[in-house]
Amino acid sequence: MTEFDDTAGRAVLQTLRAYGITTIFGIPGTHNLELYRPLVSLGIRAVTTRHEQGAGYAADGWAQQTGLPGVVITTSGPGLQNAMSAVGTAYCESRPMIVLSPGPATGDEFTDRGTLHETKDATAMAGAVALWSRRVASAAEAVQAVHDAFELFRTGRPRPVHIEIPLDVLEAPAEVPESDREARPAGEPAAGDAALIAHAASLAATADHPVIIAGGGATGASYEVTALAARLGAPVITTLNGKGTVDERHPLSLGSNLRLASARAVAESSDLLIVIGSKLGEAELWASALHPHGDVIRVDVASEQLQKNLAAAVAIRGDSAAVVGRLVAALPRDARPAPALAEVRAQIAAEITDALPDTTALGERIVDALPANAIVAGDSSQIVYMAVANQLQAAVPHTLLYTPTYATLGYGLPAAIGARIADPSRPVVTVIGDGALMFCLNEFITAVEQQLDLTVVCVDNGGYAEIKQNEVDRGIHPIGVDLVQPDWPALANAFGATGTAVSAAGDVVGAVQAAVAAGGVQLVHIRQEEIHHE
Repeated sequence: MTEFDDTAGRAVLQTLRAYGITTIFGIPGTHNLELYRPLVSLGIRAVTTRHEQGAGYAADGWAQQTGLPGVVITTSGPGLQNAMSAVGTAYCESRPMIVLSPGPATGDEFTDRGTLHETKDATAMAGAVALWSRRVASAAEAVQAVHDAFELFRTGRPRPVHIEIPLDVLEAPAEVPESDREARPAGEPAAGDAALIAHAASLAATADHPVIIAGGGATGASYEVTALAARLGAPVITTLNGKGTVDERHPLSLGSNLRLASARAVAESSDLLIVIGSKLGEAELWASALHPHGDVIRVDVASEQLQKNLAAAVAIRGDSAAVVGRLVAALPRDARPAPALAEVRAQIAAEITDALPDTTALGERIVDALPANAIVAGDSSQIVYMAVANQLQAAVPHTLLYTPTYATLGYGLPAAIGARIADPSRPVVTVIGDGALMFCLNEFITAVEQQLDLTVVCVDNGGYAEIKQNEVDRGIHPIGVDLVQPDWPALANAFGATGTAVSAAGDVVGAVQAAVAAGGVQLVHIRQEEIHHE
C-alpha cells in the first residue's frame, strides 16, 4: 500500500472496521470513491441499493440485528439529501446510524460557483435532522468523529450522526497513527444512583398492582426486565419499539399493545407504574398521554427523557440493564404470584379485531404462515399497524422492524434486506401495503442482486385506504387515494424475483409458507378486495 492509498477515507473505514462494521450501504458516486477504495481490503461488504433512502433503511435493519450502527455512504448533494428520510427515521426511533459523505473542498464552501452536486450547506441540512453533523478539517478529526459516535451509541440515546469530509481531506494522505484507528474499549454502563434505586425498590416492594412499560430503550435489558416482572408479579406492556423485550408468550406479557385503550387502562389503574426506556410519545400511545393513578418510576439512559410526557416520583438515569438489574437485587427474593390476565387479553384481542375486522382476519392468516423464528419487517401500512404488529408474538427484541413514530412509507423492503444480510440464519419476511411498496419497489433488484432469501407479502387495498377514510370522515370526496396498480406478480418476475397472486383467503397461509420455503426473492400479492368478497 502506498502512502496515497492511505487516505482519510481509508482511516475512517479502518476505524469503523475495528468497531466491528462488516457491511456498508450506499451508492458509489463521483465524489465518494475514496470511501469505497478500501472496502475490499478491509473485508467490508458494500451493498448498493437503488436509492439512498433504501440504503438508510437497509442500514437500520442491519443495525437492529447486529447491535452495531448501520453505516451509509452517500455522495455529495443529492445523494446525502436522498438519505434524509432514513436519518429522520433513525432519529425519531432512536436507532444508531453513521452517514458518511464527501463535501466541497476546503475553501469552496458557500461559493455558489455551480460545481457538481453543489449544496448550500450540507452539514447544516443534515444537522437539522440528525443528532449531530460535523464537517471535519482533517483525517484525524474524521476518525475522532467515528470514536465519538460509538461513545454516544454505547452510553447515550442512540441516534444518527453525519460526518462530512471535504474532498481535499478525503483524498489526501491520512497521517493518522494506526493506534488511533483502533476501537476504544467501552466503559462501564451507568448503573444509576444507589439512593434512587433503593427508593424505587421500597415503592415496588409495597405496591399491590405494579405494571411495567418497556420501550425501545429496554430491548438490551430483556433478562433484567423479565426478572423484575417475575419478582413483582407485574404485567408487562411494551411499545412497538420495545416489542419482544419480554417474550410475548410469557404469562406476564400483554404484548406490544400500549396503543390500545384496554392495555393503557391496565397501566393507568396500577398503583405503581415502572417505565423503562420510553418517552411515552403520542405516536406510541395513540393517545395524548398516560394518566396513571399511582406512583411512577422511570428509568432511561437520557436524562431529558426522565420527566418527558409523564412526571415520575423516582427518575433514575442509567443503562436499563444495569439499573433494572440493581433494582431486582434490591427487592425481596420471594416472587409474587402472577395476576390473572385472561380477561385483559380477551379485551385486547377484541379491540384489535373490532378496529378493522377484515384486515385483522387477514393479518392472522399471514402471522399463522410465518416461521416461528422469522424476522418481520413492517411498513406504515394498515395490515401492519392495525393487525400484524399486534398479532405477531415476538420471543426476542427486533423481531418486528417498524417505525411507529416517523411512520414512513417505503421502509419495509430495504429494512428486510439489511436484516437478512445481518442474520442469514433466520427467515425474513416483509409485510407491506401496495402504497408503501411503491416507495421502495426499486429495492427488489437489490435483493435479487444480493442473492437473498426474502419474502415480500404485499397486501393491496387499492391505494391509500386509511387516508381515503380520513377524507370521507371529514366530508371530503376521495381524491388522490385510489391508485392504479401494476401487475404485481409480473413486475416481481421482471426483477428476477418470483411473483404469486393470491385471490382466496384459504390460500394465504399456503402461499406464504411456500414462498418462504422456496427461497430467493418472492412476492406474494394479496388483493384485499378479492379476499373480502369471496
